[in-house]
Amino acid sequence: MRVHLYTGSLDAVRRSGVGQAVAHQRAMLESAGVEVTESWDTPADAVHINTVLPDAPLAALRARRRGEKVVYYGHSTMQDFRDSFVGSNLLAPLFKRWLCLCYGLGDIVLTPTPYARGILQTYGLPCPVRAMSNGVDTGFFAPDKARGAAFRRKYRLSDDQKVVVSAGHFMQRKGILEFIALARALPLVEFYWFGYTPPALVPAPVRRAMAAAPDNLHFAGFVTQAELRDAYCGADLFCFCSHEETEGIVVLEALACGVPVLLRDIPVYEGWLTDGVNVYKAADDAGFAARAEGILTGTLPDVTAAGRAVAEARSLPRMGQALCGVYRELCPA
Repeated sequence: MRVHLYTGSLDAVRRSGVGQAVAHQRAMLESAGVEVTESWDTPADAVHINTVLPDAPLAALRARRRGEKVVYYGHSTMQDFRDSFVGSNLLAPLFKRWLCLCYGLGDIVLTPTPYARGILQTYGLPCPVRAMSNGVDTGFFAPDKARGAAFRRKYRLSDDQKVVVSAGHFMQRKGILEFIALARALPLVEFYWFGYTPPALVPAPVRRAMAAAPDNLHFAGFVTQAELRDAYCGADLFCFCSHEETEGIVVLEALACGVPVLLRDIPVYEGWLTDGVNVYKAADDAGFAARAEGILTGTLPDVTAAGRAVAEARSLPRMGQALCGVYRELCPA
């Protein structure tokens, strides 16, 4: 079995969750003993496509002409396009039509969660849609006190200083406004947001809120995967206030590192992340503040071991075996 991992325009999304998912796919495939190529010069049984940039449907058509199966990854929906960049709400209906064109060229669409599958199934796609996690590298993302200590040294944090981290683009959808409000509500706690978005793409309300953020909130910019792992390991809480996700790779990474995780109570987490069992959830600013305080003071039970188990169930080797099952259906011997 040989799979062509299409990487056209990958540089445009390399710093996003989609870029991370592509790296995961290579690791999944290799762990399952599947040969991977990135070249059209090498015939393949199936082609993986991850973006909906203009070159992507052309790649799908090319694969079809060659008689190769198209596995399209449904990382995006109209719902998670809203409240993202400048003009995204206006463009959302057109974006949905474009998604239908792109995903409709697949022999199968893989999307990370049953929630995302349910959304895409309402789009009237001509091909089957299956839920399959993007996975997480549980060897790389793992509890490590030494790496956590390195994070604290880098940012000059004492051992007893409480620290909350989050990660993502500067988008309203990602919950950055609520994260700023949480930092303001807990002035004795240090907050770090990892990620970057070009200012021209950041909506005005987000720019204003960031400019007025309290002094205990630090926008640390884009960092490497290793630096982000260290931050997870050194934090007392990972808080992800996002309003809409198809899965949330950073959530899996934080769970894998054994840090307490606090999420917005939204449908995408139903069925695999349960409040008080493997994560904590909140519905509004007051709820985030109360839950965060309970986690940081230790008055809420520690659920990190169960959170790590969720990540382990989605390890790259396990997801690689699941992918092989898809290939066996698409490309029977």
